[in-house]
Amino acid sequence: MIQLPSQQHKLITILKTSTFLIFLGRAYQHIVWDPPYRTILWDEAILKNFVENVFGLSWNDYVTSLSAASSISFSIKTIGVFYLLCAIVTLFLKSDMKKVGKFFLFGGSIGLFILAVLYSKEKFFHVGQFFEYTIQFLTPILLYMVLFTSTALKKIRTIALIAIALTFSCHGLYAIGYYPRPGNFIDMIINILHISETNAHFMLKIVGILDFVIAITIFIPRLSYPSLLYAFIWGGLTAIARLVGHFHIDFFATTFNQWTWEVIIRLPHALIPLFVIIVDHPNSRFFKYIGMINNRKKPQTTT
Repeated sequence: MIQLPSQQHKLITILKTSTFLIFLGRAYQHIVWDPPYRTILWDEAILKNFVENVFGLSWNDYVTSLSAASSISFSIKTIGVFYLLCAIVTLFLKSDMKKVGKFFLFGGSIGLFILAVLYSKEKFFHVGQFFEYTIQFLTPILLYMVLFTSTALKKIRTIALIAIALTFSCHGLYAIGYYPRPGNFIDMIINILHISETNAHFMLKIVGILDFVIAITIFIPRLSYPSLLYAFIWGGLTAIARLVGHFHIDFFATTFNQWTWEVIIRLPHALIPLFVIIVDHPNSRFFKYIGMINNRKKPQTTT
């Protein structure tokens, strides 16, 4: 029987995969689509004095300038290229590449943190909107800590748990309706489950309550394992739902182009709970089962 990789190797692989996916998805978003940088770059209350005093332009000239718009678009795509480099470098990082790792992992994490702030500003500074991205901007830091520091695994686990709790509970704030419930949440459920709008709203409330329950029970030793398994499964399903819930066969290319990156950046919402599961239960039956499946797929050799 082929042995499963060591715990350390599993943890690094999961964190590398998660970090790679986040950077890759954000790279695609920046290069192809339009992240919310204009929410601050076109905010008159914040930038008017700066633009008029530094560039000598009236605010109206600035916001209607094709040159300024072109410069903003170019800068956004440049950030996208940086995220793409972060993604590629992540796959090749080794424990003796600390300086390279620090530049790309910390640089990418700072960029993701700023992006979370911008999304929050776009939603009238909803605190929940910002912290919903906790897993995304902390995952590169978790990878850095595992690869390049001697930080105790217990502390890294705690940070991962906090990231999971914040991400799930803030998602729950929207699901239960504490903040205005996003229309795309309703559309996804209706399109996937083919239920009425009323039942979709009710289901979201239940899901939101479960998000809060999970955010608490992952810290309770006796309940942590099943709660993390739920977070792993539900995190994966909610990521895939972005594509499935908006899929139209008649517009296959457009659907794939618009929603695949949304799936990619959210897959770590499943992988980080899996990371904690491996920390706590490196010999879990779940992984033994996977190992058995892999062994069955291996061709038998004779000597």
